[in-house]
Amino acid sequence: MNPIENIKSELRDILIAALESCRAAGLIAYDRIGDFVIEKPREKEHGDYATNIAMVMAREAKMAPGKIAQLVVEHIPRRKEQHIERIEIAGAGFINFHLSPGWLDPILPLVAEMGDAYGNNAQQGVKIQIEFVSANPTGNLHMGNARGGAIGDTLAHIFNRAGYEVEREFYLNDAGNQIELFARSLEARYLELMGVEADFPEDGYAGRDVVETVETILQEHAGELEALEPEARREKLLQYALAQKTDAMRSTLAAFGVEYDVWFRESSLYREDKISEVVRLLQEKELLYEKEGALWFRATAFGDQKDEVLIRGNQAPTYFAGDIAYHLNKYQRGFDRVINIWGADHHGHIRRLKGALEALGIEPSRLDIVIIQLVRLFRGGEMVRMSKRTGTTVTLDELIEEVGRDAARFFFVMRSPDSHLDFDLELAQKESQENPVYYVQYAYARICSIFRQAEAAGITMNNPHLIEAGRLREAEEVALMKKLVEFPEEIAVSARTMAPQRIARYVLDLAALFHSFYNHHRVINDDEDLQQARLQLMAAAGITLKNALGVLG
Repeated sequence: MNPIENIKSELRDILIAALESCRAAGLIAYDRIGDFVIEKPREKEHGDYATNIAMVMAREAKMAPGKIAQLVVEHIPRRKEQHIERIEIAGAGFINFHLSPGWLDPILPLVAEMGDAYGNNAQQGVKIQIEFVSANPTGNLHMGNARGGAIGDTLAHIFNRAGYEVEREFYLNDAGNQIELFARSLEARYLELMGVEADFPEDGYAGRDVVETVETILQEHAGELEALEPEARREKLLQYALAQKTDAMRSTLAAFGVEYDVWFRESSLYREDKISEVVRLLQEKELLYEKEGALWFRATAFGDQKDEVLIRGNQAPTYFAGDIAYHLNKYQRGFDRVINIWGADHHGHIRRLKGALEALGIEPSRLDIVIIQLVRLFRGGEMVRMSKRTGTTVTLDELIEEVGRDAARFFFVMRSPDSHLDFDLELAQKESQENPVYYVQYAYARICSIFRQAEAAGITMNNPHLIEAGRLREAEEVALMKKLVEFPEEIAVSARTMAPQRIARYVLDLAALFHSFYNHHRVINDDEDLQQARLQLMAAAGITLKNALGVLG
């Protein structure tokens, strides 16, 4: 249930009724009512909700917006159950609604009844796949992977709450040039550990983790490897290393609160001949041509700046060919909508992939790409340098160990994915209100403390439907209830705009309003009716805060 949608729907109905009354009285002439919005104003003094209906109707009615607004307001039917305290006309013709606090009274019983489900929206009947992290299994997960993991998993929680059927997927890049390079890096380290001089690949994976991987393999399979021919030994090293790296990534992500429904292997596209299927389909549509021995896709026919190679002159598919095959496979599995979380270096790939899908008859709007920007790690005001290839990277495991899962995830989600993020390790560890995670969790701890005090005093809560909600009229109480009622709407908007940072901002605002209430008012007091109302308010705040933090993982 979404109380905000309900109140907006009521306001929409009375505005349309007022317009129709004006037309019936011959005061305003129009054929149709345009698309107008009802939204929360930025400034509190402008009321609880505002609408631009007068501006939208100005051209249709051939009348000044201010005059339309005046007539509409005069013809709005006023009834007690609408909880409209006053209506004002502002600016060029905005209509501002100030609601009486009574419209908030049902929120406390509603939150109590819904419990863990509070914040959920109606079922959408849409199946969504969110693919995120999808790191090469050639090294440890790093800061970019961590941010993508936090954002992708939070979005999955948001879409679940918004009523969608969501599946999380990790695309395991276990094929292609980088895997061949990884295999040669493993082989070189194996020979070194066996006391044999070996040339390390020029662009090989030089991190300490590769040495550790081979050391572990030798502990378990040394005798088996020594008996193999070089090519077979390299293949075995690769198989064991991929299994080990994949298990390590799975374990690290689980510690980060991320669990996948599907681990999809790139190698399956080759094994099941999916790339050949894409080539055949595009050839049938006459969208491929040969040049310089390679097979090219006419990407320019779909808005890209240049055509793209699908099959190289040596008959090896390009990464782009594999990506088309992978995404076609997603839609063949029945997803209505696909969301990818990509790093900033993939930005240029968006247009050509959408073009390829359009060429295959898939509406490009069914694919959404969320681009995440780089993370800079700071400690003591100094930037911590990272380099994956040289082994000096700060891994996700190390980050979790240093600041904890909760702080790490919250910091990664606090800012918009498309903005650069400076991660302050020292701030994330502080047990003070400077640390946003501590600030939010402290609010929840205070709520729990209130109920422990009530229990110690033998105080129990009444049925939420029996409380005198009208007792909660102090400014801090009303502000807190207004924030509680917004949670389902925040979920809906966050899903619609794919903006997980909205939920982080919401919990910070909710915590701030709770702390303000806590500093001004006592919950346990001598007025039993007021005490019961405030206990229900605290219970609703606790449920909502818990649910919102759950969305953040």
